[in-house]
Amino acid sequence: MNRIYSISVVFFFALILAVGIATVVIHQTLPPAPPQIPTPTLNPTTNPTANPSNGITSTPPITSSTPGPTPNNVIQYTFRVVQTYPHDIAAFTQGLVYVNGSLFESTGRFGESSLRRVDLETGAVLQRYDVPNYFCEGLTIVDNTLIQLTWQNQIGFIYDIETFALLGNFSYPTEGWGLTFDGTKLIMSDGSSKLIFLDPLTYQKIGEVNVLDGDKQITNINELEYINGDIYANIWLTQKIAIINPQTGQVKGWIDLTGINSQLLTDPDSVLNGIAYDQETGRLFVTGKNWSYLYQIELKPLT
Repeated sequence: MNRIYSISVVFFFALILAVGIATVVIHQTLPPAPPQIPTPTLNPTTNPTANPSNGITSTPPITSSTPGPTPNNVIQYTFRVVQTYPHDIAAFTQGLVYVNGSLFESTGRFGESSLRRVDLETGAVLQRYDVPNYFCEGLTIVDNTLIQLTWQNQIGFIYDIETFALLGNFSYPTEGWGLTFDGTKLIMSDGSSKLIFLDPLTYQKIGEVNVLDGDKQITNINELEYINGDIYANIWLTQKIAIINPQTGQVKGWIDLTGINSQLLTDPDSVLNGIAYDQETGRLFVTGKNWSYLYQIELKPLT
């Protein structure tokens, strides 16, 4: 009996050992289990919309009246002076425009403000209308009229382009800095980061756009010129001109005019200001407040 019992015990333990070895062998030959994929969680600030074709959720685009930043592929320009012309050193240039062989200029400061027709070649003032009680600013042409802004009086003046006769005025709720015309609307700056669009018949605001270089706001936007679909803008107290897409407000390029004027100036306000474009020949002119020269320049992109 004891012998039978001993054989049974040995057989029992041998069976357990065999089962354990088989389990280990089978486990080592099985493929590993796939990794756990976490269940996606939604950001509570988003508004996901289900795509019925694949069951994946996505966030719809956000629309805004002010375009957001875009990739910064801004072109940097330097310049070459093509021609130098005399400029009245007493002219505190606030607005500049060229059309049909005539250069028109708006000058500022109280007691010195004026509207002028200037001979490009000699710098001589051919025609002048003084505006002594206002600090005049930007200037542009709409059909056969000249439109001139004032700085803090919130009033603009309308003149006959031939006679300089004052035809009327209009008001706006901001300061007036720069002004240009794109063929359908007036575009005004007020020293902020905005370009303001005005109806050329009613002079009422019809829109605006915020000016950005990437995601950086550009402030102190001053004198403006519309050139082949873009806005060229002096930035007050700098030696640079921004090239702006008027639809998006994004800066497309910067023109660095450092060193263009070698004149020794003691007045800190005598800065670069004044852009004019000859649509017929493609000539680009720049000058500054109380500068003795006006320059025709050619742009050269930096590579």
